[in-house]
Amino acid sequence: MEDIVVILNPAARSDRARDVWEQIRALPRARILPTAAQGDAQRLAREAAEAGRRIVVAAGGDGTVNEVVNGIAGSGTALGVLPVGTMNVFASELGLPNDIEEAWDIIDAGYTRTIDLARANEQFFVQLAGIGIDAQVVERTSREFKRSFGPLSYLFNAAQIAAQKPPRLIVESEGATREGSFVLIGNGRYYGAPIKVFKDARLDDGKLDVLIVHNLGYLDIVRYLTGVFTGTHTAFDDVEYFQTRDLVVRSTDDVPVEVDGELAGKLPVQFRIAGERLRVAVDYS
Repeated sequence: MEDIVVILNPAARSDRARDVWEQIRALPRARILPTAAQGDAQRLAREAAEAGRRIVVAAGGDGTVNEVVNGIAGSGTALGVLPVGTMNVFASELGLPNDIEEAWDIIDAGYTRTIDLARANEQFFVQLAGIGIDAQVVERTSREFKRSFGPLSYLFNAAQIAAQKPPRLIVESEGATREGSFVLIGNGRYYGAPIKVFKDARLDDGKLDVLIVHNLGYLDIVRYLTGVFTGTHTAFDDVEYFQTRDLVVRSTDDVPVEVDGELAGKLPVQFRIAGERLRVAVDYS
């Protein structure tokens, strides 16, 4: 029985996409399950887990990873990642190579580590969640725009949204109530790129790392970004950083939420460490 399946969106609209498709088709001992629409990856992953597959591989970016995770969570089937998407933050967190054949060798070797799963209401996520400007950017950025301009598409929309009045977010955790304009929640260290936004985060520490930002003017954003690159952002007076297993974020405004780079509804949302854990294929060395 083929015990490793690869879930891949075969829609190729560029030479690079076609090259990726051909490389993955040539991988040894891989059964490829193509997707045609959003939600297919989750359904196919669930069916593969129910059939007893040892590893289900997400061939794509963080959105594909999230769908596969939600399909296999609680099953005992392990996750593999071939980082061929626009954004591959979770792959960076795991230290996986960008080369398809090298990443496949890691998956095929079968060595795994166990990590925490987080939940946003009933949706699982592995890397991060965002409430406020980043979710608004995801909401506005079409797949076609993202495919054409990559990460620059997010920056373009972020500049427009930053000119607007930010929402009022209310964060409740462990008996304390805090307010802010932008909230990030991390299971891992990285956000958007291999930059440590959540400096104390560990994928297996049983905690979520929470970053609350109070001001969102252009100069504030530049200051925050400078702080992130220098590792000093959590010391700012208008930034709060803490760890918890459980929190609720509310707002009187209509505020979108993203998890692992994909929209996941609107506030209010309860975020928590799930009872389930996940095995992920990683490099033994």
